[in-house]
Amino acid sequence: MTWLDKLERRIGFLAVPGLLRYVGFLTALVFVLEKVNPGYLRLLDLDPVAVMHGEVWRLITYIFIPQMASMLPLPDWANVAFYILFLWWMGNGLESAWGAFKLTIFYLLGMIGTTIAAFFFGAAFSNLMLTTSLFFAFARFYPDLVIYFAYILPMKVKWIAWFSAAVLLLQIVVGSMQFRAAAICAMANYLIFFGPGIVRGIASLRDLRGDGSDGSKSRVSGGAQRRRILSAAFEPGEGDNLGGSTALR
Repeated sequence: MTWLDKLERRIGFLAVPGLLRYVGFLTALVFVLEKVNPGYLRLLDLDPVAVMHGEVWRLITYIFIPQMASMLPLPDWANVAFYILFLWWMGNGLESAWGAFKLTIFYLLGMIGTTIAAFFFGAAFSNLMLTTSLFFAFARFYPDLVIYFAYILPMKVKWIAWFSAAVLLLQIVVGSMQFRAAAICAMANYLIFFGPGIVRGIASLRDLRGDGSDGSKSRVSGGAQRRRILSAAFEPGEGDNLGGSTALR
């Protein structure tokens, strides 16, 4: 029994079935309010100074801010529509794989990490890193599903996850220590849920470099080792469902 199973037995009543559907619905509502009253989003974003002055609703409302930009010159309403549908789709997949309770805990941990990043390190991630962590989790369960990157190019989920992770790691490497700490805090939910499995997957590489059954050194190309590391990061491993139901394929 995993720690999440034990936690669910104690506080399973806190699970929110269809959590990301509610988030998507309220995100659509916020977009409408922003169009009616430009500048409305500034009242919802995670601003530590404003929170300290009593605007405590910002600790929650930032998760409903829509992502209105994209790589293509589409109208903002189209980008928001795609974002909400994608959020809904990920939520259905993760809830099928995990169950409502584990998805709720994952999302809550992401919110806590984002809040710590904002208050202690001044990071203005808003809900971007939270959505990214959801996508990375989705890629662990459904790596071979094909989606249309930038709405045009068909790509497997794991390829997009690898690219996104590479960009994030580059930002961490070249960024300041403050940014590094903030990024780690904001991605704490993913690291807590999947970190041990990733470490085990990478550790298994030593079997490829270690002694074979005949005492000889096994020879594995650098390319094969890199592929194994990537698989450990964004493909299902032992225990990835963390006690939940089997991921849909």
